[in-house]
Amino acid sequence: MEKYCIIDGCNWINIFGLITVILMLIPNIIYAIKFRVKETRCNCCRSMYILEQIGRYGSMFLMAFNIGIAEFGFASTQHFVAYLIANTALLVAYFIVYALYFKRQTNWKSTALAIIPSCLFLTDGILLRHYLLVSFAIIFALAHICITSKDSCSVQHNE
Repeated sequence: MEKYCIIDGCNWINIFGLITVILMLIPNIIYAIKFRVKETRCNCCRSMYILEQIGRYGSMFLMAFNIGIAEFGFASTQHFVAYLIANTALLVAYFIVYALYFKRQTNWKSTALAIIPSCLFLTDGILLRHYLLVSFAIIFALAHICITSKDSCSVQHNE
């Protein structure tokens, strides 16, 4: 199945991946503006934070841009449909949990907000057969979930 682009004739931009990344960033930007809280880092070592950022930005970049390394595209139309359904479902879940998190910050919501984007990156990488994206997604998932679970001091314990 061919790749989807913004401009006819190009194959370096994945429009669906770019839109997904932008949509994922919206609640994060709103949270940063609304709460203006400095990030609290409690229990993880610096290298774990660095791995998280490498995984995060690598995954977001590879979702939006096709660089021609370790990527093969959708194996079938069914994989493309599964990609659209999975992205939609995970984004809706992400928005719902973020809306709840805005009202009251709890550990289960923080954990969900770590797991959902991890699943999204992994699912996209697998369905696109984009093995470099899968690699970055695994790095992100392990580091992000670890940090979220250990940094419980930045979340109120109102569960």
